[in-house]
This record gives sequence, C-alpha cells and structure tokens, in this order.
Amino acid sequence: MAKTIADWRRMKEAGEKIVVLTAYDAPMARLLHESGVDILLVGDSLGNVVLGYDSTVPVTMAQMLHHSAAVRRGAPEAFVVTDMPFGSYQCGHRQAVANAILLMKESGCDAVKLEGGAEVAPLVERMTTAGVPVMGHIGLTPQTASLLGGYRVQGRDLPAAEKLLASARALQDAGVFAITLECVPKELAAILSNQIKPPIIGIGAGNGCDGQVLVCSDMFGLYEKFAPKFVKRYANLAPLMRDAASQYVREVRSGHYPDDEHSFTAATDYQSLSGT
Repeated sequence: MAKTIADWRRMKEAGEKIVVLTAYDAPMARLLHESGVDILLVGDSLGNVVLGYDSTVPVTMAQMLHHSAAVRRGAPEAFVVTDMPFGSYQCGHRQAVANAILLMKESGCDAVKLEGGAEVAPLVERMTTAGVPVMGHIGLTPQTASLLGGYRVQGRDLPAAEKLLASARALQDAGVFAITLECVPKELAAILSNQIKPPIIGIGAGNGCDGQVLVCSDMFGLYEKFAPKFVKRYANLAPLMRDAASQYVREVRSGHYPDDEHSFTAATDYQSLSGT
C-alpha cells in the first residue's frame, strides 16, 4: 500500500525512523522501493553523480522531469519527491508555482523539494496553497554553497544555529511536510527534531533526526570522485563493475565470448548460403 504524508507524521510521532534514498532511473527506483525505502528522492545531485557536472547548478527542469518520470515508472507505488532545480523557483512566485505543478503533473511525483529557509517561506506557502506538497531543505544548501563559503558544516555557532531554527519554524508555518537538514552538528539537529513538528530528515546531521537520506551512488560506492564524511558505503560496487567490464573486454578480444553456451544453434542447414 502506498504511503502518504500522513504516514510520515505518524512515524515521527511514534518515534519510527523515516528512510530516504535518492533514485534517478527506473531500475534503481524498483530495487530501492522493494528494499523497503520509505521515500525516493529524485535529487538534483544527479547533476554530479549521473550527468557529470561539477555541481547541481546546471541541472534543468527538463532533466528533473525526465529522471523523475523514470523513477515513477520504476516504482509506481513509491512516495517520490523531486528536487526543484536551481533557477526554477527563483524566477518569481507565479512561475515557481507553475514549475512545481509542472513537475507533479508531468513526472507523477508526490511532492517537490526546494532549498532555503525563511526567505523561501512565502513561496512555500503559495505552493502548498496551490496543492503542491513541499519538503524544505536547510543547513548546507548545495545550489547556493558558494554563498555559504563552500561545502561546510552549518550552524556551528549560536547565531547561525538560531537562524537555522528560525528558518525551520518559518518553513513549518508555511506548510512543509518535512525538512531536509544537511551538514549541521548532531546536537543542533536533535534540538530541531524535537522542536519542529514536520519530520527532520538528516544528511550529515547525526542520528537525532527523524529520518536519514543519502545519495544512492555514494552509499553503493558508485561515485568515486568524492565521499563526504557522513557517507557510509554499504557496498563498493565501482571496482566490481570495472573488473566485470575488463573481463568482458578480454574475452571479446580473445574470442572466448560469446561461446557456445551464449550462442544460438540453427534448426536448419545453411550450407546453401555458404557458396559451396
């Protein structure tokens, strides 16, 4: 049975952890959903781990629509959240709401996620009023990391922590159903989780959050360029895939593949076609 926003509220109230992983295509979405993951996030991290960009900034609406629709096809019963890419919600409230509606209508996702705190709360309120469920994202916000001095832990001092708490409250009042909290001290994350009603989904925020999210390519060991401190690799698939591809190269070049086991046998005599 498909889960809804009401389930995430109930799970927080019951102290049950919410499990979130990113997905970018149909096969991965199917595997993760069958593994019991609660929420599939079509993150704009696909810019880094799928499309080869150096950041999430170049990702477009068309790309998010394409990948989100693939995830929906792969896991029809999953609860799917899609990131709004940079530029799609900084373009005025009317166009931002239209873009959020477009993501839901054309990709089939259940909700959208956007970065920012108190400054985007008025926009979040417009989106929720229009019927678009919204997940917030505060702390380290990758789309605007350059304004934060790079990819650094946020909320280390009291003024910064107070600002994060104020942003979480503003998003709560605007109607978000959950908030992603990225790269903050675990003590601060626990305080926010206790004081904020919507579930707090941590990434690099300790185990005091109401749930956790990771990039699937990181936790499977598929993305070797960089691994943040908070990433635990539950598998290391890149070397296995590289070794398998190397073996295929050797066998094709040596003529060992395909062998008889992996070839078809004719049911007729082709001698007349050989010219002899």
